[in-house]
Amino acid sequence: MQTTRKGLRHWSLALLGGAGLALTPLAGAIASEETKITGFYENATYVRDHVGLSKFRNTLQLNAERKLGERGPFSNVSWNGVLRGSYDGVYDLNSSEYGRKAGGAVSLENTSGFGGSTSVPHGSGLKLPNSFDVANHPNRGMIVLGENLHKTSGGVAFGVPVRPCDKDKRGCINGYLDKDSNDLRFSEFNDRLDFIRELYVDFDYGFDNGHILSTRLGKQQVIWGRTDLFRVLDVINPVDFSRNNIYDELEDIRIPMWILKSDYRMGAGNVFDDLNLSFVWNFDRFRPHDIGQCGSPNVILDAGCFFRGMNTLWEYGGTVANFANGDIATDFGPGQIGIRKAHMPAWSLSNTQFGLKLEGVYGDIGFSLNALTYRSQLPSLRGGIPAQNGFTGETGIWPYLIAFDIHFPRVNLLGGSLDYYSQGLDTVFRVEVAHTEGEEFANTMQSRLYSENSVTRYVIGADKNIFIPALNSRRAFLFSGQIFGQHIHQYESEKRELGRVGIPDWKANWIGTLLVKGWWMRDRLSPQLLAAHDFRAGATTVAPSIEWLVSDNLRLIGGANLKVGSGANKFDDCRTCNPWDPFTAAFPGHPEGHSLGLGGYEPLGRFRAGPLGMAKGQDELQLTLRYSF
Repeated sequence: MQTTRKGLRHWSLALLGGAGLALTPLAGAIASEETKITGFYENATYVRDHVGLSKFRNTLQLNAERKLGERGPFSNVSWNGVLRGSYDGVYDLNSSEYGRKAGGAVSLENTSGFGGSTSVPHGSGLKLPNSFDVANHPNRGMIVLGENLHKTSGGVAFGVPVRPCDKDKRGCINGYLDKDSNDLRFSEFNDRLDFIRELYVDFDYGFDNGHILSTRLGKQQVIWGRTDLFRVLDVINPVDFSRNNIYDELEDIRIPMWILKSDYRMGAGNVFDDLNLSFVWNFDRFRPHDIGQCGSPNVILDAGCFFRGMNTLWEYGGTVANFANGDIATDFGPGQIGIRKAHMPAWSLSNTQFGLKLEGVYGDIGFSLNALTYRSQLPSLRGGIPAQNGFTGETGIWPYLIAFDIHFPRVNLLGGSLDYYSQGLDTVFRVEVAHTEGEEFANTMQSRLYSENSVTRYVIGADKNIFIPALNSRRAFLFSGQIFGQHIHQYESEKRELGRVGIPDWKANWIGTLLVKGWWMRDRLSPQLLAAHDFRAGATTVAPSIEWLVSDNLRLIGGANLKVGSGANKFDDCRTCNPWDPFTAAFPGHPEGHSLGLGGYEPLGRFRAGPLGMAKGQDELQLTLRYSF
């Protein structure tokens, strides 16, 4: 206990010191009476079923704004700065789950009973002629891939290191998902200077025809969409899913980038009541979504654990459950299967993002037309890399081998949005659609185990205030619902001898959300219910909460986040892809690269479960305190 107190004291002082250094550049501005300063302190404490404490995040945020008026040819000149620092004590207070003591020794399923047991310790599987040395990859500090969600149940699985990368470097992919203890505790204090949440200048330039060019330059969030929770057009800024999966407000989890945004405001004309043309240039160095590193509380789709385990297999080798013959735990050597590295795009003009948006108002209809070229913020696994044959030792490119590099492909987007206020129904309707070219999906029917596909996504939503006199005769309740749809074009999938192969994602899927929010006590007490349902995955999340504005400065939010569903689905895992013919053939005449469809929950079942289904077993009680000043 004494050690824990010393650790907490050390990190608390470090947080305060870091915040002080971050504030130094604004010290002169803060002293000025013309600068508006606001901010808040927040503590978010979450407790998760079967785990205990899953979040103890303390956040300090300062907002500074100053209006400068006219400066030369420019008007309405102002600057805005937002600094945010946080310390998540869960890595100290619950270190046996998420910190330096996480994980332990693991055993892998061996369904056949080969060797005398249906479960073997890591390092004790059927050894290929070129296997791995357990001394270089010891059986400690690991979990079995997916164990928090499901049993292996006849599928594949392997040990995944879960301690921070300064405590255990295994599986830490260079430049991607390689956070040490302090990166996890103090997420904003990193080499990308994330404690500078926003820092930009605004200015207008007026033309003789009355049109105005409004420009914002600096680190900022650019909001392109009209919908919540699931992004369709709103894809300029990457998102930090490690904070609270998909459930935090986008304003809090978008990752600000260095961006130039200019709006050419034409105002009202003969046809439109308002018309603007917007140009966006994200000139910052590329940054993907933060999907959460394995060993942290929020790892969306559990993908970070799959990546870390696969990189460990590539670097060190390892034991894979039920692999040989589809039911024998097998020891692979380094450089045979797994993830080799991540290709993080370096800065270049071609790796920046460019977008145009035409936005206007016509009567009761607001609309936008959007075009954007950008790099995918989600990773793609591309096979076809040089790897060693585990039987012969020969190095080559083996079609259909589960050996990958991570890439972030270039994507082009076209789309648009509408919102319409119906006076007769007293309802706002929202529609948003985007079509992309260049996205990549896992695909076990292709030799490199991925394919490039175009995707159409859309959201249809409605917001309406409804009086329910039995509950509150003075204040209406807000009802907001939306349907999010996704359709994958050039989709490939078919039934084979032992199961379905191809793209694991659903060809078409829909997620529905519903928000109900009410107010009492002169709007100081506000309960709400948020629910989301994934139709194809059969997964549901229900998040009730109640917000109490104790005073003008102090706010308390208590809530829960409950998940219902079956979790991951089974899908082809390429055990029967036969990349090293004849050694991996299931029977004489089994064609090389022809998967028979034998599958399990890992690794591709996560895509059929989606983010809602893969969060099964993560029920939480949540309490947030915020003091604003």
